[in-house]
Amino acid sequence: METKKIIKYCEDYLSVDKFEDYCVNGLQVEGVSKVSKVITGVSLSKKLIKEAIKKQAKMIMVHHGIFGNQISKPPCIKGVVRNRLKLLLENNINLAGFHLPLDAHPIIGNNISLIKLLKLKKTDAINCPDYGEIGFVGEYKEAIKFEDFYNLICDKLETQPYVIPAGKKNVKRVGIISGGASPDFKQAVELGADTYLCGDVREEVVEAVKETGINFINAGHYNTEKMGIQNLGKLIAKKFKIKVEFVDVPCDV
Repeated sequence: METKKIIKYCEDYLSVDKFEDYCVNGLQVEGVSKVSKVITGVSLSKKLIKEAIKKQAKMIMVHHGIFGNQISKPPCIKGVVRNRLKLLLENNINLAGFHLPLDAHPIIGNNISLIKLLKLKKTDAINCPDYGEIGFVGEYKEAIKFEDFYNLICDKLETQPYVIPAGKKNVKRVGIISGGASPDFKQAVELGADTYLCGDVREEVVEAVKETGINFINAGHYNTEKMGIQNLGKLIAKKFKIKVEFVDVPCDV
């Protein structure tokens, strides 16, 4: 299948033109013009590239690819970025990355997938000052114990989250923004959330969460952003009748 057709399909499906991001959402490194196998993963790494080479895949598609802050202006290619690019170029492998559009997508995105995984009903979109509407608030018909909600996350995401139980003992409305969005708990509070789930925690957030009185759960950047790229891979496999394989490079952060 032609590389450009796969990329165009993803760009259109994810509506990448609606987002202001600090990376290219689409083809980031050009490789061969036709591919028969795609490797998907959360984050670009030498380990992921080597797996693609081993599996003879000519396209890698990730959530975290090459970001603008990894290359200086004027450009200077060295260190980690240089070594990754060298592997990609030597092996003619395409690299595609989809960041904010894959967080925000209302059907296959990271945040709606977390809503579904935790059996919540989506009620509102969360508008982040820096990124726009990328998160959601989900609600349970009947509140459940915070301890039960915590255990559900541990089970479904296979992780041990960092928790600040500063809110109600029962969980009913949950704000969810995957990845590095801990400061945006404030937007969830404004929408009536009693609990906030994200993928990081920052020092300045800890006391602010306690003072606000909301339950806070950091389930890890990597673990909260696995499902979007997996879902996109399934769509590509079905649409283009090609092999797509997700490669897990576990990360507790």
